Amino acid sequence: MPPWQQEQASHAVSLYFDLSPALPGSVPASVSTSAVRGPAPATNSTPPQVSEPAASTGASWREEFTSLTQEIKIRHYSPKTLDTYKLWLRKFQAFVRSKPPELLTATDVKEFLTWLAVKRQVAASTQNQAFNALLFFFRHVLHREFGKVEGVVRAKRRPYIPVVLNREEIEAVLARLEPPYNLVVKLLYGCGLRLFECLNLRVQSLNFDAGIITVHDGKGQKDRTVPLPKAILPAMRVQIDALKILHQRDLTRKYAGVFLMNALDEKYPNAAREFVWQWIFPAKDLTRVPETGEYRRYHLHETQVQKAIRKAVAEAQLCKRATAHTFRHSFASHLLGANYDIRTIQELLGHSDLKTTMIYTHTVKSSTIKEARSPLDF
Repeated sequence: MPPWQQEQASHAVSLYFDLSPALPGSVPASVSTSAVRGPAPATNSTPPQVSEPAASTGASWREEFTSLTQEIKIRHYSPKTLDTYKLWLRKFQAFVRSKPPELLTATDVKEFLTWLAVKRQVAASTQNQAFNALLFFFRHVLHREFGKVEGVVRAKRRPYIPVVLNREEIEAVLARLEPPYNLVVKLLYGCGLRLFECLNLRVQSLNFDAGIITVHDGKGQKDRTVPLPKAILPAMRVQIDALKILHQRDLTRKYAGVFLMNALDEKYPNAAREFVWQWIFPAKDLTRVPETGEYRRYHLHETQVQKAIRKAVAEAQLCKRATAHTFRHSFASHLLGANYDIRTIQELLGHSDLKTTMIYTHTVKSSTIKEARSPLDF
């Protein structure tokens, strides 16, 4: 390796040990990195301009991350919220050069948010997400208020009009999807489900007699019911029959069951192996739990569905940027276009605020306002 790469590696390792003082075998400051590396080979490489890393304080923030996890779980927030808040806390920690948490001030927050907006040019929603994560961290982990963060204005989100597919475009995508992805998309469009709500469906969520699907622990830990489309009833029954065969095979292999949320495993020890708790869309392979060594089954992963949808949209050569959430947008817009009441659509989507549902009024033609035309068409 050229000398500049050796020097860069030396800085990286030294910074790592500086940030983790509790690690055993820390490199003494008296050890010369050049002595460890040995003589540098002859090279004609020109080293790039590498800035010197700032001096580290050695604050690890381990207790703060542990407290953040506990505070999130106490409030029963979703695992995604925990992952997002931990991600922003890591970025904030790196920004302040691992400054001890007790020395953090509103000025640090102001500089971080300003850096996100000016240097990184993040979207308004991303900036607000970072603000909310740090606000939670200050209030519930550090137990002190932000106060006024002077000079930093909460980013205002621009009005967003969702992408909506017509029926021909939806059929074109469905025709290019293989099972079980085509059934997943039919539920997204036919029931207005979010992707994670669809993949979290279990056998007990289906009620064929009443023709409804019960969505448990949706966004905001809320439950709701949506109509089960009659058009997919035969496909859903075929899926259930296939699940019975898979479940019996798993029981023969003496697997530990499916993954259950919270402490249901302790409350109902046999629930994980019962058929009613099985996923509607199970993963292809079993997952090994490192702590216990047992094998459990998870549901189909979101990235697999998203990848299949991207491929189908590309093959259909749509002129719209369609994702898994686009089918939920299409569900709401098509109901509104069919003169369904906006409050009914709000209940079906599981929105807490009617303002969120009102965005779909921009995706359909109004029957009361004269349709705008281009003068070129007069």
